[in-house]
Amino acid sequence: MSAISTLEPRLVWEQFDAITQVPRPSKKEGKIIDFLVRFAQEHGIEYQKDAIGNVVMRKPATPGYEDRPAVILQSHMDMVCEKNSDVEFDFENDPIRTRIDGEWVKAEGTTLGADCGIGMAAALAVLLDAEVQHGPLEALFTVDEETGLTGAFELGEGMLTGKYLINLDSEDEGELFIGCAGGIDTIATFHCTMEPAPKNYSFFRVDVSDLLGGHSGDDIDKGRVNSNKMVARLLWDGMQSCELRLSYFSGGNLRNAIPREAYAIFGVPTRLKGDFEKRYRLFAADLEAEFRFREPNFKITLNEMPEVEEVLDARTQFGLVYSLVGVPNGVVAMSFAVPGLVETSTNLASVKFEGRDRIVVTSSQRSSVESAKTYVMQMVESVFALAGADVAHSDGYPGWTPNPTSHLLKVTEEAYRRLFATDPKVRAIHAGLECGLFLEKYPDLEMVSFGPTLRGVHSPDERLEISTVMKFWQLLCETLRTL
Repeated sequence: MSAISTLEPRLVWEQFDAITQVPRPSKKEGKIIDFLVRFAQEHGIEYQKDAIGNVVMRKPATPGYEDRPAVILQSHMDMVCEKNSDVEFDFENDPIRTRIDGEWVKAEGTTLGADCGIGMAAALAVLLDAEVQHGPLEALFTVDEETGLTGAFELGEGMLTGKYLINLDSEDEGELFIGCAGGIDTIATFHCTMEPAPKNYSFFRVDVSDLLGGHSGDDIDKGRVNSNKMVARLLWDGMQSCELRLSYFSGGNLRNAIPREAYAIFGVPTRLKGDFEKRYRLFAADLEAEFRFREPNFKITLNEMPEVEEVLDARTQFGLVYSLVGVPNGVVAMSFAVPGLVETSTNLASVKFEGRDRIVVTSSQRSSVESAKTYVMQMVESVFALAGADVAHSDGYPGWTPNPTSHLLKVTEEAYRRLFATDPKVRAIHAGLECGLFLEKYPDLEMVSFGPTLRGVHSPDERLEISTVMKFWQLLCETLRTL
């Protein structure tokens, strides 16, 4: 057990500490599924597992609450696996190394997994705590939320019977969420040829690093810099002025994370080497000035490389670099229905050379308006298609339309006021939640989402505010008691 297991509420932190010891990358949740099944078996809790790996546990009502409607506590079991480039870590085998840093819990150079590990921990604590008063309970733990919402898409028949669902996957204490954006991924594939590197060229590697990154939905309006865009800007300039030839590009990893790091290997004619280095210094200085208020740790470095054997064919290089510069990225539109809410956005998530004949560019689009989601997807597809790429899309997922008159919301709001003598904020979120998919399967569900305060989610800067976990726990218990 680590130091976080001594924090309060102790039962919640003990469960979270145990969860951090279990590797649980998206699409590789076998170990955490086994952990949940053992938990149910050891504590005599009824459980069910469906074909995709989702687990639901059921607990009878406490005495006197048998006539209450059943409530579902829902969280996802996978986590985003991101680390700093200088950290050695195996997400499939190593436990997360947690630490207390002042008012926050963090991890050592990796994502913490509080998204949604702290929601899982709260649900497990409710199942264990005999003092919590509640009607019939179902605790649902879904797989692969982060990379495809697979668990929610393929939820087995008969897994849920509850009338109310409390989603435990929110990141701002004091805020109750009653709606979310829908999303879709757009994947552009460039079919390329590698050819012998030209003679009399000098080669370089440019690295962009130490960006803030973050969640491609919840953090998209914070002005975070996209590392893929930055590298593409330099390549574009070099192509205009110095006959640059690209050999390799790699940036970003996850479709739902704003990319923090990227690099490229390229060459310029040796006769233009001095000119390029001068232009690079001016470019780096411009970026530092451009980003100094929003990316204080931003780094860009240029290092000379040994001569490479191959470069990308000129036609594909043109299409790739020009499309990366030209494709929209960030906030596309703000909501007129909910002031301050991002309505529509897109994130240039990753650029990967796959073998010697393919380059795959992954992006994700979000919107709380279905037609606007389709339009921004079309915008992105058009840029890549004009550049010569083959473009495909994921199945996408629906948004969750707010229901401000629901009984569950009313009870949760009143519970918050009783506990903390202030009104919670009721809002929608630009991030994707599984709630829209649950509504497709169970259209009569009433849902609300809340949680403790998390920051830096989907990046190694992820941190969980300690004091808000107690408030999260108190609100959950009070809502269950009065629902």
